[in-house]
Amino acid sequence: MQETEIISLFFARDERALAKSEAEYGAYCAAIARNILGDAEDVKECVNDTWLKAWDTIPPQKPRSLLAYLGKITRNGAINMLRAADRQKRAGAKYALALDELGDMADEQAEVKIAASELTATINDFLAQLPKDKRIIFVRRYFYMDAIADIAAANGATESSIKTALYRMRQKLGTELKKKKYL
Repeated sequence: MQETEIISLFFARDERALAKSEAEYGAYCAAIARNILGDAEDVKECVNDTWLKAWDTIPPQKPRSLLAYLGKITRNGAINMLRAADRQKRAGAKYALALDELGDMADEQAEVKIAASELTATINDFLAQLPKDKRIIFVRRYFYMDAIADIAAANGATESSIKTALYRMRQKLGTELKKKKYL
């Protein structure tokens, strides 16, 4: 079933929308949650929360991409679960490490000074300038929170080369953010 048909089911308040979403996107959402949470029960809960959130928000939201919309809901839900849980007992260290790598570029005033949409546009412009393979590495690490070892294996590269590539991309992004006075 195509995305538009599933979205139409949501708008018709047809409960088949949930079953179809789970069949089409369940594995995708579970992979996102698993990368962040690690615990199978938490993953299951997070994915179930995704379906509930989608049901509650579609309508009025009409996502251009249901895949991306559900992925974002899942990711945000998983991060919220981590924030609520004891980070040392769960996979929070992996999440914290990924954010710490980016944390060098942010200060508290930056969020106050700029609108989130402007920052998003700047990051999207930065990503658009990257070669496709580098963009995929960046997104897998900082959106999907994939482990460096997993990214290296998927790209047929060494962990060291992935770490170096991520470091260089963070440096370039930092330069771009400083140039635009975000930092």
